[in-house]
Amino acid sequence: MALFSRAYHGLNMVGGWFQSPLLLLIRLYWGWQFHTTGAGKLKHLHRTAEYFQGLHIPFPTVNACMAGAIECVGGLLLLLGLGSRLVSIPLTFVMVIAYLTADFDKVKHIFAEPDKFVTADPFLFLLAAVIVFAFGPGVFSIDYLIARKMGAASAKP
Repeated sequence: MALFSRAYHGLNMVGGWFQSPLLLLIRLYWGWQFHTTGAGKLKHLHRTAEYFQGLHIPFPTVNACMAGAIECVGGLLLLLGLGSRLVSIPLTFVMVIAYLTADFDKVKHIFAEPDKFVTADPFLFLLAAVIVFAFGPGVFSIDYLIARKMGAASAKP
């Protein structure tokens, strides 16, 4: 039993070493994806507003500006690891709204046709935002450096 316990502890330790590099990769890749998607919405605001209007989203231009700005700025903040947990909240909200408007049929049939739900465009964006919210940005982030400088207990890897 002691051998099993040591092996399990060792496995947990090795797994822990991968946490921050994985969080960094998620933040870098999906931060960039959020940023470029949001910048595209803002760059082509008229087309985005027309698309939102077709989805019956109220105040389509205002909502296109808000969604684009949240994704664009939020993506940059994820890239830096600055305010990561905080910014993951509006990013999650935007992705939930995307599901409920553009992909509602996939949400409605989540249990009957789960493959359609997980292959919808918002899924991986939503998953990345939820992972960063749940686990934080990791040690390779400005958030970690600030917490460490302030002596916060949450700065432990």
